[in-house]
Amino acid sequence: MTDRPSHQKGPVRLKGGQMPSSTTDQRLLDSRGPADWVHTDPWRVLRIQAEFVEGFGALAELGPAVSVFGSARTQPDDPMYAAASQIAAQLCGEGYAVITGGGPGAMEAANKGASECGGVSVGLGIELPHEQGMNDWVDLGVNFRYFFVRKTMFVKYAQGFIVLPGGFGTMDELFEALTLAQTGKVTSFPIVLFGSAYWGGLVDWLRDTMLVDGKVGAADIDMLHVTDDIDEAVSYFVAKDR
Repeated sequence: MTDRPSHQKGPVRLKGGQMPSSTTDQRLLDSRGPADWVHTDPWRVLRIQAEFVEGFGALAELGPAVSVFGSARTQPDDPMYAAASQIAAQLCGEGYAVITGGGPGAMEAANKGASECGGVSVGLGIELPHEQGMNDWVDLGVNFRYFFVRKTMFVKYAQGFIVLPGGFGTMDELFEALTLAQTGKVTSFPIVLFGSAYWGGLVDWLRDTMLVDGKVGAADIDMLHVTDDIDEAVSYFVAKDR
């Protein structure tokens, strides 16, 4: 029997004719159509509140943790897959739980490294149009409907980020953290970019364009540490955190 496509709607999994045509975030942000949304949005507030309560309750006793980000498209034969797993294992050895987005690719690799090390492997999933599903190496998993609730959990329960090559989602998490650190919403929040060939162009642009044009300060660029060395990535984070 072949596996049928599935859709994760918060804690509920749907298949077949039960699969929706849009996501919860999409319906929240869509202002088109009849005005009956005026009457339904207050109820969405309760759902949002429930997601915060579920997340806080699940992660309240997590202890020191690091959020590890990277592309869901990273294949097992990609060197970055092995790097994510090794980084997570070493973080585990330092006493940190590892938090990812719970999906495939680099996230799966990091969860695998943490789980095999005997540490706490956390996955914070999200409802998407094309369901990815929680990878098998997640030991503590929470699924969210709303991106902003999920992103709050990443920052609230992590002491910093280690970011491997990724796409728009990875960039979103990275710049969210940078903005919160820049504006003082979070303090002492190390951010390591792993993979100089991938991140070097971005950092050069930030320095040569944003900084030169006066849109950011030198201290803002200094919040990013770029490396290709796994030991350095982990030791830099541990040193900053302690």
